[in-house]
Parts: sequence; structure tokens; C-alpha cells
Amino acid sequence: MDNVVSIPSMTDRPMRPGDIPNETYIFVSKEEFEQLIKDEALYEFDIHHNHYYGVPKKQLNDKIAEGKTVIKDVDVNGTENLVKILKKDMKVVTIFLRVPKEELRKRLEARIDKPDENEIQLRLGRFEFEESKMNNYDYVIDNVDKEETVKKVMQIIENA
Repeated sequence: MDNVVSIPSMTDRPMRPGDIPNETYIFVSKEEFEQLIKDEALYEFDIHHNHYYGVPKKQLNDKIAEGKTVIKDVDVNGTENLVKILKKDMKVVTIFLRVPKEELRKRLEARIDKPDENEIQLRLGRFEFEESKMNNYDYVIDNVDKEETVKKVMQIIENA
């Protein structure tokens, strides 16, 4: 599927080991992010885990203009906002990747940047909130096996 691309979100969080600028995220300073908000250069943004995250209009618009199918990893608030904004102009399909809470903890503990217990608790603290939004999605996939999850997502894209 050569037509399918993923675009990174923008964030003001510091880079972590393994991050690749403009691939994992577009990294900017807090001041730059706040200027982009003032300039209305983001489709949506939110403060998530004490840092700004958002979807830059330019990157998304460029890929859409190229005729690409865009996959975008966005939190539940961002998904709601993007659907409201983009739904009238294009087809938007939403997929909620569901992970059991215990598995989420394991994944956080195994990360290369080794978050401390406060960071883990901060992330786990949103678990119930995010799960409460899953009925707003077109599809829900149990994201336990990475290869199986990718296969299911690609099937949804092919059939969309």
C-alpha cells in the first residue's frame, strides 16, 4: 500500500532515546508551539502528560494534496476534534487500539527511556478516561500482538 503514509505529531516534550526528529515527532519549543496555536497552524492540540501535542495543518494538508491515505496516531480528545473538523471534507475512519491496563504498564516499564513511577501513574491515570471514549470509534482493535494489529489496521484501510 504505497499510498498510505503516517505523519508525526508535533510536541514540545524533550526528545527521548530512539526518537527521530520529524519521524517520531516534530519537536519544537513550548514557545514555538504556543506561537503555532496563535497562528492557527494546528488542526488540533492538547496538553497531554504535561506537554503540548498537536496535528500541524501543513503536514496533513500536504499529504492529502498528494492523494495519500494518512494514518495519524492521536489521543481520544484529538480524534474527536479531527473528526469534527475534517469529516465534512473527507472520509475519516477512526480506530481505537485497546490495550489491557496491565499490558500498558508492562509496555511503559519496558520503554527505552525508563519512565519513573510518577510518569507511569500519570499515563495509567488516563486509562479509564480513554477507554470511556472507545464507543465513539468506527473500529476497536485489541492491540496485544503488533503484527496482528497492523494486519487488522491494513484490512480496515483497504476496505475503507
